[in-house]
Amino acid sequence: MSLISGRIARALAICAALTLALPSLAQQTLKQPPESKPQITLSFAPVVKKVQPAVVNVFAQRVEQHPQQRNPLFDDPIFQRFFGGGRPDEPAARSLGSGVIVDSSGLVVTNHHVIEGMTDVKVALSDKREFDADIVLRDPRTDLAVLRIKGHGPFPVMELGDSDAIEVGDLVLALGNPFGVGQTVTQGIISALARTQVGISDYGFFIQTDAAINPGNSGGALVDMSGRLVGINSAIYSQSGGSIGIGFAIPVNMVKSVIAAAENGGTKVQRPWLGASLQSVSREIADGLGLERPSGALVANVSASSPAGNAGIKSGDVITAVDGQPVDDPEGFSYRLGTKPIGGEAKISLLRGGKQQVVALKLAPAPEMPARDSIKLNNPSPFSGATIVNLSPAVVDEYNVEGVQQGVMVTDVEDGSTAAEVGVQKGDVILSINDQKIGTTREMAAATASKHYYWKLSLARGGQVITTMISG
Repeated sequence: MSLISGRIARALAICAALTLALPSLAQQTLKQPPESKPQITLSFAPVVKKVQPAVVNVFAQRVEQHPQQRNPLFDDPIFQRFFGGGRPDEPAARSLGSGVIVDSSGLVVTNHHVIEGMTDVKVALSDKREFDADIVLRDPRTDLAVLRIKGHGPFPVMELGDSDAIEVGDLVLALGNPFGVGQTVTQGIISALARTQVGISDYGFFIQTDAAINPGNSGGALVDMSGRLVGINSAIYSQSGGSIGIGFAIPVNMVKSVIAAAENGGTKVQRPWLGASLQSVSREIADGLGLERPSGALVANVSASSPAGNAGIKSGDVITAVDGQPVDDPEGFSYRLGTKPIGGEAKISLLRGGKQQVVALKLAPAPEMPARDSIKLNNPSPFSGATIVNLSPAVVDEYNVEGVQQGVMVTDVEDGSTAAEVGVQKGDVILSINDQKIGTTREMAAATASKHYYWKLSLARGGQVITTMISG
């Protein structure tokens, strides 16, 4: 009997303990009732309704002077499926991408590759209205362009956010016109920030997201949960042509500099010039400099009369931050400096001899000295059909040329021209022709004015010097 009584006593004690604990457990697990319709439906609809009117579809085409020379690629079924093609009178054939209205007067930001080489552009709003648009500004270095709608405003505008305020894991929505099917919304998160090894543009500093981005989304909006623009969708990583959850967007803080240039009537963006060449910090370099980790941008050389030279930046310095924003590599530095407006100064943090220093860098554009003196060559030479300009700090900076101090730059190559056939490329720096050094566009025009039995050419391309012989 005593054993049974003991068990009963213990059972009663457990019951009493559970009775005392139940109110606190119930309080911990009690679910609060939803207080709004979005909470009930768990929907992104309020955000979409806010931003959707400011997202447009971009339709573009190029008026060919010689229709018979139409590229057969446009008639390929696979190309048509992904990018549009076929007859010019087919609406889907001209659907190239998306855009975002950023000013009530009708300024639209899109990707440069969406309108590259195009002459006629139209935009379609979410309410089905269509307008012609002018190309106001092209900025291939950032893969951005600005259009102006030919219509009476005010137009719906998307609020600009702060791409430095977003974090990995934040929810985002991507809006655009994938495959020309019409405006579409996808949802995901910020997968990574400051992606610099993507190879899309000169200012490689991208937001990575897993929100589905497909062909046609280019130029569309990446927005946060407050309905603010945080990026312009630009590219995807894919082996099939469709989204696999790795998409890239240009941060809105870079977009702002392009918008400002267009609003001020500019046709190109002026950005601060450093006047120094940078390289990545490898593990070996980090160990040699006594750094804890391979991070920052190593200064390789400095032009004496440049902003970097005037600020006291020296070869061997490691730049670690711009106005307090950390710099992990040269691409990160270029982005941070590229978002700064002309005028004033930026505080550059750097390591020198193991000690931290801060210097003031003047935010000035690269000088156009000598003047470009652009010439389109039309002569009996391998360069017939190429457009050339003089080298200057501005040209070197614009085309991201490294290690070249002399020569002339090829800025355009006409399709079907002799220059195109022999392989001359935009961005080539012509150093010499038939062992004659070329210093100006006038010198090159004179050197190619007459026919030769052979041509010995020396040019710089991608950091390498190429010398070749071409028959006359």
